[in-house]
Amino acid sequence: MPTPRYKQLVDKLAADIRSGRLAPGTRLPTHRQLAATEGLALVTATRVYAELDAMGLVSGETGRGTFVKEALLPRGQGIDQVAIAADTVDLNFNYPALPGQADLLRTALRQLSSAGDLEALLRYQPHGGRKHERALVARHLARSGLSVTEDQVLLVDGAQHGLATTALALLEPGDVVAVDALTYPGFKLLAQAHRLELAPLPGTADGPELDALDALCKRRRVRAIYTMPTLHNPLGWVMKMRKRRALAALARHYGLLIIEDGAYAFLAEDAPPPLATLAPDLTVYVSGFSKSVATGLRVGYVAAPREFVPKIERAIRATTWNTPGVMTAIACGWLEDGTVERLEAEKRNDAAVRQAIAADALGRLKRTCHPASYFVWLPLPADARADQIAVALMRERIWVSTAEPFSTTKQAPHAVRLALGSVDPDTLKAALLRVKAVIADHTY
Repeated sequence: MPTPRYKQLVDKLAADIRSGRLAPGTRLPTHRQLAATEGLALVTATRVYAELDAMGLVSGETGRGTFVKEALLPRGQGIDQVAIAADTVDLNFNYPALPGQADLLRTALRQLSSAGDLEALLRYQPHGGRKHERALVARHLARSGLSVTEDQVLLVDGAQHGLATTALALLEPGDVVAVDALTYPGFKLLAQAHRLELAPLPGTADGPELDALDALCKRRRVRAIYTMPTLHNPLGWVMKMRKRRALAALARHYGLLIIEDGAYAFLAEDAPPPLATLAPDLTVYVSGFSKSVATGLRVGYVAAPREFVPKIERAIRATTWNTPGVMTAIACGWLEDGTVERLEAEKRNDAAVRQAIAADALGRLKRTCHPASYFVWLPLPADARADQIAVALMRERIWVSTAEPFSTTKQAPHAVRLALGSVDPDTLKAALLRVKAVIADHTY
């Protein structure tokens, strides 16, 4: 059977893009121009571009046209950790660490080795964690204004595992989940794996547009909303109390499950209390110690209404059975002796210093950030392309993320996110100066 003509055109354009005959950033003919040139129906020309888009070779941008995408960006671009050269400056992932943290681990391991219940750590733990460890996390949460008992707390293998077990326990494939138009890539990945439908909400300066959520719930059966009210990733906003109350009221009116991600909440001092305090019967609060202590410490926690706890425990059992006893004991020991609280305060100061470095290095570039966060969002000038800038920086051994992994809309904005927490301050300053220069070079 002969190959359909439109398929031949798809293959030809794909070959031209992959060979470099059509360079990244090239504006392709409009749908009407392509149809007229190739003798196709308009709907068929649209199908050609749709297939190229599905192959990751082009991007259609409302009001601008269809462009050839850069093919050299790392796979996942912010979702998958790819191998990068040792001399590459990582401004994509955040793994903030402070001097002396390795010594803290050495001390903790020595203390653990002399503990009386060391042998117990070699055995299976309760699925949601040991009772006294859950109580320590509950006391930790009380510092942020969230009052829960230990039987509402479950220990998990990091915040991402907490999100995954929450989705597995409480959501069904096909459920509609409202999210910010720009959101955490790990939740996008989770939604894809669990076959959840993400419904993007436009944003404001301090969170999602609630009128849009109301309108969405009126026309769709929305099951849940995933939100980061305290220090949003990647935009850094903190939701004001008035909006938190309004969101809780909407959730109650429409019966929405609220999945509250507090991974970066420790960086925002004097923030309003969590949404879980306003809608405790509807909200699952998820966080962990990856950012506040260390990314290698894969211990997180979920605080949930009591009726949800057995379901989430079953999801933990189905995925990892329980958190590793040794890692959990170290994390909870640091909770008990004040180490976590001290590290959080030191990292707030460290993040503020890095934001000051970014402000100085980036100069007049427009940016969106929180003054004590570990990331900066750079919306690009109208004539700049994020994929070209990211590849140009890769050639200079600087790894940044475009908006694509964060975007839940069909068209991602042209922007880059800079993670500030993974390199020393001097290296950070030099890298940010190069980011500024490269953006200037690619703005026409």
